[in-house]
Amino acid sequence: MSVSDNDAPALLRRLFDVAVAAADPADVLARHLPKKPSGRCIVVGAGKSAASMARAVEAAWPDVDLSGVVVTRYGHAVPTTRIAVREAAHPVPDAAGEVAAREILAAVASAGPNDLVLTLISGGGSALMTLPREPLTLDDLIIVNRLLLRSGLTIEDMNRVRRRLDRLKGGGLLRAANGAQLVTLAISDVPGDDPAAIASGPTVPDPSATDDLSHLAERLGPNLPEAARALMLAPGDAQPNATPDFRLIAAPQISLETAAAAARAAGVVPLILGDALEGEARELGIVMAGIARAVAAHGTPQPAPAVLLSGGETTVTIGDTEPGRGGRNTEFLLGLACALQGHPRIHALAGDTDGIDGTEDAAGALVGPDTLRCAREAGCDPRRMLAAHDSYSLFDRIGALIRTGPTLTNVNDFRAVLVL
Repeated sequence: MSVSDNDAPALLRRLFDVAVAAADPADVLARHLPKKPSGRCIVVGAGKSAASMARAVEAAWPDVDLSGVVVTRYGHAVPTTRIAVREAAHPVPDAAGEVAAREILAAVASAGPNDLVLTLISGGGSALMTLPREPLTLDDLIIVNRLLLRSGLTIEDMNRVRRRLDRLKGGGLLRAANGAQLVTLAISDVPGDDPAAIASGPTVPDPSATDDLSHLAERLGPNLPEAARALMLAPGDAQPNATPDFRLIAAPQISLETAAAAARAAGVVPLILGDALEGEARELGIVMAGIARAVAAHGTPQPAPAVLLSGGETTVTIGDTEPGRGGRNTEFLLGLACALQGHPRIHALAGDTDGIDGTEDAAGALVGPDTLRCAREAGCDPRRMLAAHDSYSLFDRIGALIRTGPTLTNVNDFRAVLVL
C-alpha cells in the first residue's frame, strides 16, 4: 500500500484519533478495577478525564454502593447517576476548584474500615483540585500558577512547587483516608508516567518533600507571593506511611504504540522517538525537521515512507511582551514548518490528546509542503508570528487547525511527522 501526498492529512488524522481512542476510559478502565468492596465505594477524582472515568466506574459496577465527587474542567462533564461531577478552571485554578477539593477531602475522610476509596486521577488535576496550604490563599495560588505557566520550567519542577503549596497534592488524599483501602486509577499525561507527577500525586508520597526549592522560588521571580516563597523554603508535609495501590490504565507510550500499528497497516514504517520528549516547543520543531530531512535525503534512520511518532510535554517560555494566541503543539508545528521551508515530501500533525492545546479551542494543527505559502498568501509572516507566540492565529487563518472538542481523556501531546 502506498500513501500519496493527498492521503497524508487523512492518515495523520487517523493516527491521532487512534492514539486518543487508546486512552478512552470507557474501553480501558474496567479491567483495572480492584475487588468489589464489602462496604461502600467512595469515588473521588480530579482531571480532564475525571468525569468520563467516573461514568466508566458506574457502568462497570452497577451493583456496588457508589458515591463520591470528582472535578473536571469546564465543558468536560458527562452525565453520571451516583457520582457527583463538579467543574472548575484549568490551567489556572479558581474558587470552584477549591470548593470541589474540600468536598473531595471530606468524602475521603468519611471512609470506614470496610470501605474502598477509589481515586480517579488524570492530567489537569493539579489546577482543578486546589486546596492551599496555610497561610497561602487561593489568590496566592492563582498568581503562582500564572508564573509557572510563563516560566519555561519542566513539568517535573512545576509539580515540585505545586506539591509544596497544596494540602491535597503529594499524598494529601492518602493521609486523609486514615487507613481505609485506597486504590488509584490513573491516566498519565506526564513524561515517565511518574505517579507523583500525575495531578501532582494526591495519593502517593511526595518524593521532593524535603528538597530545597529555593532555586525554583528564584526562577519564579519577584512577583512570587511571600507566603508561597516561605513555604517553598520550608519542608513539606509529613509523608504517609501507607504503600499506595496505584494502577496506570492509560499512558502516552500505549497510545503511541497503537498509532504505530495503524501506520504499519497503512504501509508506513513508524519510528517511536519517545513518549517523554521535553524542551522548548519551537526548538523541538527544528530538531524534528532535521530528522525528517535525513529520512527523506538519506533513508536514515529509516527509509521513507516513514512516520516519526513522539509524545511528552514541551514548554513555551513567554518573555515580557504580551503573547499572541497559541499552544505548545501549534508552536512546535510552526517551528517545524519554518525549518522545513516547504519540503515537498514532509507532512506533520501535532495535538494535545485532551482536545485543547493550551487555552485555545483546537487540539492542534496540520502542516504540509504548502503551509508557508498559504500563510503568506493569507497575510501572515510565519517567523514574526512564531516569535510572537501567535501560532494559533496563523493556522486558523489558513484553515489548518484540528478541532475535536474535549476528548475526555489526556495522555499529553501527540506528534507525527510523515515523510513520503
